[in-house]
Amino acid sequence: MPTSKTETDAVRLARHNPADLDATDRKILGALAKDATRSYSELSTIVNLSAPAVHDRVKRLKRDGVIKGTVARLDGCKLGRTLLTFLVIDTSSYNATRALLRFADRPEVEEIHTVAGDGCVLVKVRANDTESLENFLMEIQSLEGVRSVRSYIALSTFLERGPLPE
Repeated sequence: MPTSKTETDAVRLARHNPADLDATDRKILGALAKDATRSYSELSTIVNLSAPAVHDRVKRLKRDGVIKGTVARLDGCKLGRTLLTFLVIDTSSYNATRALLRFADRPEVEEIHTVAGDGCVLVKVRANDTESLENFLMEIQSLEGVRSVRSYIALSTFLERGPLPE
């Protein structure tokens, strides 16, 4: 049980209300989700607006945090990280959960979520091999307040993407 509001603030992220998006915003977002390298001119053809109008909308979507960034989606296997594993970690306190956040800077960690259910934290890890996964698991299990870690190794991935606007 958390002892203070500040103790839970380090774990909880700010909750945001959905942005006010119209059909054109959603079309722009859908086109960018498929290919973020599209030019404003190309987007203008898709949504039937001028390139400057599309530019203004994209600037607003970035300012409002709808577009969080533009990144290259990399293939983990081609980078040598062939072992995709989901970890369900059960902790005894918010302090232990907060301690797991220090793994966010590790290159093998792709996602960290607090969850409801059998565990407290869900971590998506892409390791080089079983030995590096085992070493990572030992680090997590050595943290004070970590009660258990369950590992789920993905055999195949059929869909992996971010949210879509529609």
